[in-house]
Amino acid sequence: MKWTETLIPTLRQLPSDVEAESHKLMLKAGLIRQLSSGTYSYLPLGLKALRKVENIIREEMDAVGGLEVLLPALQPSDLWKESGRYDDLGEDMVSFIDRHKSEHILGPTHEEVITDLIRREVKSYRQLPLLIYQIQTKFRDEMRPRFGVIRSKEFIMKDAYSFHTDWDDLDKRYQRMYDAYCKIFQRCGLKYIAVEADPGIMGGNVSHEFMVLSERGEDTVVACKACGYAASLDMAECPAPEKCELSLKPLTELDTPNAKTIEQVSSILKVKPRKMVKTIIYQSKEGVTAALVRGDHEVNTVKLAKVLKVKELELADEKTICSVTNAPVGFAGPVGLKDVKIVCDYQLYLLSNFVTGANKKDKHIVNVNIQRDFKPDEMADIRYITDGEQCPKCKAKIKRSQAIEIGHIFKLGTKYSKALGAGFLDNKGEENLITMGCYGIGVNRIIASLIESSYDKDGIIWPRALSPYQVLLLPLEPSGPIAEYAQALYTQLKEAGLEVLLDDRDERPGIKFKDADLIGIPLRVTIGARNLDKGKVEIVTRSDKETVLVGKNEVLNKLKELLLS
Repeated sequence: MKWTETLIPTLRQLPSDVEAESHKLMLKAGLIRQLSSGTYSYLPLGLKALRKVENIIREEMDAVGGLEVLLPALQPSDLWKESGRYDDLGEDMVSFIDRHKSEHILGPTHEEVITDLIRREVKSYRQLPLLIYQIQTKFRDEMRPRFGVIRSKEFIMKDAYSFHTDWDDLDKRYQRMYDAYCKIFQRCGLKYIAVEADPGIMGGNVSHEFMVLSERGEDTVVACKACGYAASLDMAECPAPEKCELSLKPLTELDTPNAKTIEQVSSILKVKPRKMVKTIIYQSKEGVTAALVRGDHEVNTVKLAKVLKVKELELADEKTICSVTNAPVGFAGPVGLKDVKIVCDYQLYLLSNFVTGANKKDKHIVNVNIQRDFKPDEMADIRYITDGEQCPKCKAKIKRSQAIEIGHIFKLGTKYSKALGAGFLDNKGEENLITMGCYGIGVNRIIASLIESSYDKDGIIWPRALSPYQVLLLPLEPSGPIAEYAQALYTQLKEAGLEVLLDDRDERPGIKFKDADLIGIPLRVTIGARNLDKGKVEIVTRSDKETVLVGKNEVLNKLKELLLS
């Protein structure tokens, strides 16, 4: 392709609200343009990179027996009501009422649609197992779209679904898909980690996320370099300490006027947050719970919900808190608390004589102790692990990092087949529910995640597998012998099967060099008078700026060598 015949509108200035490096560079290099908040147009360079990601995904999905389909983006809301997930979508749902007064949803995901298809088409165990996948646009009305295509309202996903006669068969497929995902991300040039994850509203009891570490990531992961343990922050285990026997001091109530936060109480009582316990009141359909964690820790609601065996859990409202504690918000404590389930974090085993709220306005209690002063209903791991804590597997130090999720796989089990009635007849003629797995990849996010970890001050550094072009030809003059040789070389490289971009613009060399670094094509062939007079041209590798001079008749062979290296 010739630069003058395509659309590569590079930029020098950007809007002030652009934060992520990937967003900046995708705009500057002319890969995307924003249409509205959370929606983007892909221009030729961006689309070529996107298609390369899709092709890698297709090759690896086909290699493990995947069958590609294309499912409707427009979904009847009745299907989501039938599965029980309609209310789970909340304000993320994009929906409308059609002319027939029926509600439709622009699909954020396709579990309901694919399960409906399978329940209609699969009747016998002989038709199983199946692996079906698609690459499709999804829609979610994000409250705050950020970081360009990393968090947008409209995005492209590869979602795959597997259907099985039993869990053993699902386990085998799950491992094959896990391995296939590793191959996909390796081929895309991503430095990723796989972590244990929470299934969330998708359901099921086992899931893994594939993450790329990035300061712009909105997810947090923990990892141990010593043993390789890795998990999402929601799922990371906190080590359970041994109970510590310490001398107990008498319970004392103290005045703490207007002190509602850990920091305020700490300042008044001159007690470090780690010697304090905060009591957080939650509510669910099953009742009210008081969750107790150390003052410098935070409650992990995912873990707490699992301990309580509830699907939905939220902070109690002010009315509920005042009702169960008989005090304003900010003064809750476990001592004297009635008709409330008390769940304490394991870490409290190590505390004695700690500080809590007194369930009275402007009052706190010091020297509180478990069992003597209150009896918890349950002790459990209900907090987030902190940076530098012991690894739950090997006792080395854990590191917390921000990350971008690029893939997520789930063992769904029978969540959807039970809700939607997707069954099969086994070899005895008995009816059984289909066991399911689900496997997603954020296609747009792969591009953004790659750029977040592969750029320099001058622009993008593409890996060869995803680069829109393999070679950029950069003649320093738009006419004469240099341009003629560039055109002949362009034709030769194209005929040899290389993906070539010829910068045939009538622009100053400085502009061409800046744009070349910005768009980040792996190999640049610079054609200038000084070298060409000697029968040479210059080849520059974008990743390390390494330069070699080669004979003008040896360019093709050298490029092939570099592309294979």
